[in-house]
Amino acid sequence: MQRVLNEQRDLLTPEAIAAVEGARSEAVAAIRRGAKPSELTAEMEKLEESARKWFKPYAFAGIRENVKEFLVAVVVILSFTTFFLQLTKIPTGSMQPTLYGITQKNLKDDPNFKLPGFVGGLWQYWVYGVSYKHIVAPEDGRIDGITPPQTVFPFVKKQVIYFNRKPLPVWFPPENGIEEFGEIAPGQNYSKGQDIIKLKAVAGDHLLVDRFTYNFRRPQRGEIIVFKTKGILGISHQDQLYIKRLVGMPGEELRIGDDQHLIVNGRRLDASTRHFEMVYSMDGKPEDFPYVGHVNGKVGYEKYHRPGLAPYFPDANASYTISPGHYFAMGDNTLNSADSRAWGELPQENVIGRCWFVYWPFTDRFGWGYR
Repeated sequence: MQRVLNEQRDLLTPEAIAAVEGARSEAVAAIRRGAKPSELTAEMEKLEESARKWFKPYAFAGIRENVKEFLVAVVVILSFTTFFLQLTKIPTGSMQPTLYGITQKNLKDDPNFKLPGFVGGLWQYWVYGVSYKHIVAPEDGRIDGITPPQTVFPFVKKQVIYFNRKPLPVWFPPENGIEEFGEIAPGQNYSKGQDIIKLKAVAGDHLLVDRFTYNFRRPQRGEIIVFKTKGILGISHQDQLYIKRLVGMPGEELRIGDDQHLIVNGRRLDASTRHFEMVYSMDGKPEDFPYVGHVNGKVGYEKYHRPGLAPYFPDANASYTISPGHYFAMGDNTLNSADSRAWGELPQENVIGRCWFVYWPFTDRFGWGYR
């Protein structure tokens, strides 16, 4: 009642304002003195009658109330995600196998694989984040063109393959499009009934970022942090969130030894260092176990045939001293991570929080399983 009165105060006459306030005051007084139920009912009826008599009706009142409630909910959610927990997802494989980005597998070379039915497909997607893309050539012909993925509705993306100039839509395509993992390109010819696409895609980990803790303390070495790329020289995408493991603090001197261990101020990190237990549980065979520690440029080229991994650490003798107010961050999947070895340090103010909880999909990393 008081809210509506405040909203319409500039529209009501002094007489109307006084009448409504008087009825409200009498009802409040009856409540405070513990009046009998019959008296309270009478006072409430008088208050309702006063409101019907003096308040001006709203046009589309139901719609107005629904919109108002929706806006309040949006403000609450935005406030919560700004100061407490933020939703984000892992786009790449740089933190595997601690956290997984989007992965795809081409199934065209596996003729015995049977795609699940509609119900089974829904179950696999909503529980495990697994989806399948299957398009068969409707006739003999060729691919004329492929559009880039486009957002046609919030959270709904679409990509179109033009086959014999006819559109074949692909809903919810992989993040970077179907070309990379579907092995298709314009100009390719297909016979009727032949698979154009037969692709399995697994969604990356979706997680909650704790934005609250770092208001009271600084990040600690080994924590998985989420930070903004804006202003970091060497990163071409300046409007994204990156997720890496914090390895270096302000003022520290870093080196990467040929034994694939990070050396901080002369101290060698190993599997006994907190948060690095799995990073250094390595056997030197990335095809069998993706943790291989931290790799400098020399080892990356000579041992793993990955040139250009670490421009700031070309060999074991190269060192880097972190500037005040900055951090160093690296991916756990060190052979497939563009991190501080390539683009250097990141400002403290870019850090927005730490990885806290994986809420989807429901894998062994769900919850705090990634730890």
